[in-house]
Amino acid sequence: MRIDIFSDVICPWCFIGKKRLEKALTLRPVPDLQIHWRAFQLNPGMPAEGMDRQAYLAAKFGGPESAQRIYDTVGAAGRRSGVAFAFDKITRTPNTVAAHRLVRFAERFGRQDAMVEALFRAYFLQGRNLSDKESLADIAASAGVDRAAARAFLDGDEETETVLAEDAYARKLGIGGVPCFIVDGRYALSGAQEPEAFLPVFDLVGNAASETAPAPSGD
Repeated sequence: MRIDIFSDVICPWCFIGKKRLEKALTLRPVPDLQIHWRAFQLNPGMPAEGMDRQAYLAAKFGGPESAQRIYDTVGAAGRRSGVAFAFDKITRTPNTVAAHRLVRFAERFGRQDAMVEALFRAYFLQGRNLSDKESLADIAASAGVDRAAARAFLDGDEETETVLAEDAYARKLGIGGVPCFIVDGRYALSGAQEPEAFLPVFDLVGNAASETAPAPSGD
């Protein structure tokens, strides 16, 4: 089974969705599972250096009070999934292209999921600046990727076009919000679904695979 997950590393519901998927996989283990993280930008017009968090909240939510009401809801959902969001530690909202590039880079070493987890934790639990290359290199090291190699990679523009193309492809598919889970290229689950919501889809894919498997020979 293959699951493609369109997400952004500054999307709190994506972090919650990751935890809920992991819970679903403990409830219903899937053999030979392949998970691929795909780029989506919540703020595609964000300046490369990001912007002050308070200015961002004012522009997106109308101010910190409105944002707090939303974050109270997200925080409660996070606690139920084992995520202790620390929104007060975030001082800058980043452009996430570099972070998505780093996710692609980590895939070369089999560390993509670890990188996504590290980026979520760095941003939402520690308030790290994901627009800063030194911070990103430190995060890469925490995910098991060579820091020097990650830092050199970030100085170039490799994978930038891939990230932008993935974001454009998601919008072409009609994905307007994340997370969005595409299972075996046939079934889509949108939003941070509860763990139990994944199970019928896992069953559908598993049953389809059983029906198409070749019958054992009589030899």
